[in-house]
Amino acid sequence: MAIKTAVVILNWNGRKFLEDFLPGVIANTGVDAEIIVADNNSSDDSVEFLAKNFPDIRIIKNRSNGGFAKGYNDALAQVDAKYYVLLNSDIEVTPNWVKPVIDLMESDEIIAAAQPKLRSFYEREKFEYAGAAGGFIDKYGYPFCRGRIFQSLETDNGQFDDNQEIFWATGACMFVRADVFHKLGGLDSRFFAHMEEIDFCWRAKIQGYKIMYCGNSTVYHVGGGTLPKQSWKKTYLNMRNNSIMMFKNLPQNRLLKVFIARLFLDGAAALKFLVDGGFKNLFAVVKAHWNFFAMIPELRKERKKAQTKPVSKIYRKNIAFEHFLKGKKKFDELDKTKFS
Repeated sequence: MAIKTAVVILNWNGRKFLEDFLPGVIANTGVDAEIIVADNNSSDDSVEFLAKNFPDIRIIKNRSNGGFAKGYNDALAQVDAKYYVLLNSDIEVTPNWVKPVIDLMESDEIIAAAQPKLRSFYEREKFEYAGAAGGFIDKYGYPFCRGRIFQSLETDNGQFDDNQEIFWATGACMFVRADVFHKLGGLDSRFFAHMEEIDFCWRAKIQGYKIMYCGNSTVYHVGGGTLPKQSWKKTYLNMRNNSIMMFKNLPQNRLLKVFIARLFLDGAAALKFLVDGGFKNLFAVVKAHWNFFAMIPELRKERKKAQTKPVSKIYRKNIAFEHFLKGKKKFDELDKTKFS
């Protein structure tokens, strides 16, 4: 018989994170959820450490390191539950962190995914970059969050203690309805890592589902455990995956306009990398676009088969312009009438 909730931690060479944070997950999750570690073919002693120190924890051994997306797809194909919780290994959970989010999802069957409040492990009063108080994108596909616009992180003063519909839920701690996950084909394994959760949430919204934020559940995220923020590989994956995601999901009447604009905007970002001495990041931008353009024939076939249409909770302005030129650093400074 299927369990109600499966908390699945994807691990790759993360023994230290498991040692630091898994005991807290076990202590604070409750008896009605199963905790599973899916190992992405680690080369450290993660699996041996788990077997010795946490013999009651189920371990799923993936045959290769296919990244975040394929790693979870492979693991969740082996998990029978009503709800999945995709939990990063570098997350510190708090007491009663699961129940409020599950209760929220139980209240409405069209909620496909949800996230708790994400705060910084190191600056504990501040929101954390990867998800903060729920994710949005602007009209050109730039992601941002309530509580985080680009690198500007807000202090949590209770301003986002509500339950709120959002555009995307963070993959660092994403609760997802299992039947919807499989109905949509899981995460796009081509992404490897970064933005696959935004793509998944976008596809869910196209199918009529909602994505939610739960303000009365909190977790703390270390962040940058696999790729540091300044890594050129992170820049490459973010740029390439963002283009793939938009090409897959934008409605036809927005596709050309957005991509023409993004060529100029990404070109400006590449020039800034060059001025700042980030030659590797400049290379990452060029490589990301080159590889994306090579994928267009394949992606065009997918668009013909897919249903693409306008969805809600997109910010109909340019968040980069609002932040860097107008100086808007907080979510509440944005024009709320432009979220449609």
